[in-house]
Amino acid sequence: MQELVETFGINWKLLLIQGINFGLLMVLLWYFLYRPVLNMIDARREKIASGVRNAEEASRKLSVAESEGSAIVGKASRDAEDIVATARVRAEEKEALLIKTAEERAASLLSEVKARAGEERRQVLASAEQDIARAAVLAAEKILKNS
Repeated sequence: MQELVETFGINWKLLLIQGINFGLLMVLLWYFLYRPVLNMIDARREKIASGVRNAEEASRKLSVAESEGSAIVGKASRDAEDIVATARVRAEEKEALLIKTAEERAASLLSEVKARAGEERRQVLASAEQDIARAAVLAAEKILKNS
């Protein structure tokens, strides 16, 4: 054995120091690198599992909501059809009355509108005359100031 050590030039002290250095390096790497990486992997694994659970729960809730929604839409559709049918019946009953009332009101409104239009036309013309007169006075003042 001694010959083997001397043949290969192995120094026991140097080999022991390198073994200690290697062990120290392994402990440091395990403590500062391996454990934090494992913790990150475990946290990520838990986060993914949580996401999968949440997705499954959301999928289940979505299917329940879709079934409830289709039931609600069906009921609302039937209710809407009933309401439309009732509204058609009432509309047919009141149609004649509304047409008669509308014709009477249209005639009275037409005469009223004609009277208002004539009055508004007179007011607009009077206002326009006043505006033109003011504009003329302002123009004259400007001309006089510039002279």
